[in-house]
Amino acid sequence: MQKIHNKLVRDRIPEIIQAAGKQCAIETMDEEDFHQALRAKLVEEAQEAAVADPIGLVTEFADLYEVMDTLIAAYDIDRQAVLAEQERRQIERGGFNRRIRLLWSGAH
Repeated sequence: MQKIHNKLVRDRIPEIIQAAGKQCAIETMDEEDFHQALRAKLVEEAQEAAVADPIGLVTEFADLYEVMDTLIAAYDIDRQAVLAEQERRQIERGGFNRRIRLLWSGAH
């Protein structure tokens, strides 16, 4: 019985499937589809991280980093520029260390 996936997978997944004695079908995406698939994979991995137990977080973070690094390369973004922007935003808006939950906002 075939299971339909239709999603971006890591490069070695087809050979791992075949080594397990199973079959699969693959295709190489064009650049536009690849970029969209990477963005979808980012959301997928973030959702998995959101529900992972503390031990599983290491694996999910590794997957998130892999997707983010691939997106950075795909869009030809300088990784140092991303880190500089992260630092700028932390200085401007703060981090998350104080564990603040915004309950409401609005005019008086």
